[in-house]
Amino acid sequence: MPLALLALAIGAFGIGTTEFVIMGLLPEVAGDFGVSIPTAGLLVTGYALGVVIGAPLMTVLGTKVPRKRMLMLLMGLFIVGNLLSAVAPAFAVMLIGRVIASLAHGAFFGIGSVVAAELVASDKKAGAIAMMFTGLTVANVVGVPLGTLIGQNVGWRVTFGIVAALGVVGLAGIARLVPDLPRPEGVHLRHELAAFKNAQVLLAMAMTVLGFGGVFAAITYIAPMMTHIAGFADGSVTWLLVLFGLGMVGGNLIGGKFADRALMPMLYVSLGALAVVLALFTLTAHNKIAAAVTIALIGALGFATVPPLQKRVLDQAHGAPTLASAVNIGAFNLGNALSAWLGGMVIAAGLGYTAPNWVGAALAAAALVLAVLSATLERRHGTRGTVLASAAPTGQRTPVHH
Repeated sequence: MPLALLALAIGAFGIGTTEFVIMGLLPEVAGDFGVSIPTAGLLVTGYALGVVIGAPLMTVLGTKVPRKRMLMLLMGLFIVGNLLSAVAPAFAVMLIGRVIASLAHGAFFGIGSVVAAELVASDKKAGAIAMMFTGLTVANVVGVPLGTLIGQNVGWRVTFGIVAALGVVGLAGIARLVPDLPRPEGVHLRHELAAFKNAQVLLAMAMTVLGFGGVFAAITYIAPMMTHIAGFADGSVTWLLVLFGLGMVGGNLIGGKFADRALMPMLYVSLGALAVVLALFTLTAHNKIAAAVTIALIGALGFATVPPLQKRVLDQAHGAPTLASAVNIGAFNLGNALSAWLGGMVIAAGLGYTAPNWVGAALAAAALVLAVLSATLERRHGTRGTVLASAAPTGQRTPVHH
């Protein structure tokens, strides 16, 4: 694997840390600004919505910019947003900083996935994408717990200052290690948009929303579930999330390895197993050891779907993958928001703290159904690349079948 992937992974580590570390620092931030915890929660919601909106927006703005330069600009935006959060004199200013940082998120992973895939041979593309996403998964094991610890003991502003510094390291790494990849000739915005006429691209994105949404239906409510049902102390939740993060790291690497060999079978196995494990979590949540093992499995199975889903979008949007890749990153966050809302609804309906696990199992099962449907349609109609073949400019037509 080329060293350029390390630079992308460092950037992903910083982005993953800033996305999730705020959850552990909400009480400190709320106290400093004199706002309620629900109000401080807007820092989480605002970031997620910024990712959904920023992914296509920043990618469209970058269609005429070489990919390396665009990645550097995105890291610059990330640094500015985190610095603004670190020095914010008022809550509204910090919220603006969070949104600015989030605008870089989707486009960075979307463009980064395309760049990572271009740096390696065709039989190693999913592995290269997984290598970049390793930065995001390691952030949940190291960056988030460490950032939370620093924020609670030294001050949350220091945490965001350190995250900004990580962005500087990532920017320097991209500048030094990522080669100058020319922007594909003849690919314009209309060709990127044409990918969304391809049913296979839309099915892959729907799988992303539902599959990863299944994970966050359970994990969003992990704290009350583990303290009220399993009997863990409040302080144990951080270490349970570290277990979840370790599962994510392993699942991401395994998913990348096997997706290069057999992409759709990898999706069938990971989504099917995820649905079963989430359903079993309603039972294992009542036992500390079983709950801890289940949490690690959810992280592993959930992130085992990420490289194959991202590569599936790249494959189906063949010839103009950048916008589709970035929008698929937004789809992960859309899944997070949707599943958190549905999980909250079943708890509010009085079904208990384990009820979101059933929601997650249903979402993962629905994603599996879509995966089977997608493969069936592909076998019947050979849908891969058909739209883009007609959209590609003269002299650069993409073959319908690969």
